[in-house]
Amino acid sequence: MLFWALFVFVSLFVFSSYYWKENPFLQYFFILVGIVYFNNGILLPYFVKRKWYFLYAIIIGFIAFLGTQAYCNYFAECGCSIMKCLSDYLWQTLVPIVFFSFLWMLYSYLEKQDEIEVIKKQHIEMELQFLKSQINPHVLFNNLNTVYAYALEKPNEVADLILKLSDNLKHVLYESAADKISLEKELDYIDNYLAFQKIRTENLKSIIYTKDIDSSDHEIAPLLLITLIENAFKHSSAKCTIHISIKVSGNVLYCICENDYKITTQEELRPKIGLQNLNKRLKLLYRNKFSMNIEQLNSYKVSLTIELK
Repeated sequence: MLFWALFVFVSLFVFSSYYWKENPFLQYFFILVGIVYFNNGILLPYFVKRKWYFLYAIIIGFIAFLGTQAYCNYFAECGCSIMKCLSDYLWQTLVPIVFFSFLWMLYSYLEKQDEIEVIKKQHIEMELQFLKSQINPHVLFNNLNTVYAYALEKPNEVADLILKLSDNLKHVLYESAADKISLEKELDYIDNYLAFQKIRTENLKSIIYTKDIDSSDHEIAPLLLITLIENAFKHSSAKCTIHISIKVSGNVLYCICENDYKITTQEELRPKIGLQNLNKRLKLLYRNKFSMNIEQLNSYKVSLTIELK
């Protein structure tokens, strides 16, 4: 509306010597409005969708030419030559067409960008769910093995293990569906997991686990740290000590897992699948707000740093 008001004002008053009395601009104005919205509603969508840009330019140029000639010869009746008519009046037809074509392309671009963002978000959510699904059954399988072993060897302690397993299942199946959860809940899940591991690896491995959390108000994406811890147990050598340290200071989380390892095959030299999945999730969730370093010298050490806010 603002454009049309400004356009009419300029046409009638700024160029009053041409368009006020001699030329009935207002009669042509309504035809011009029809041309503009026909272009935006039919021509642009049709030709842009098929990418027929050159053909569209020819057609819209021809329409502008005919409109200008109609204005000169049938409305204004100025008796101008074709070139004189084009030089004096073509801008009136082209300016609205170009302006509204630009608006149509701008809004189409913005709508397309919104669609792309929605598709990206859906893709990220699907990928995260897929990566989580690779983690969840593995954790459950390990815990069920522990319960089974104790059912045979120490049945009196099975009830406590089942309670811990129930808490962990609740965490995996329900709480981990959220984008972020309380760090305290995530650490409770890790505590239960380590309790299972201490039972499973009794007399085989020693676990040194330390926590230093400056506040209980932090949040974190679920099932991230467990991958590092699982990897330490899965790939550690027998009769070794596993060091696990989790610290939060100034909204920055530090998690370090270190274990002795023994390379026996070329396959074990390759990056672990669990750590590859973890790296993908971290890139999706925290982008440039994390770092993960792996050291393989006398021991296998993974250091993860995450900015929680």
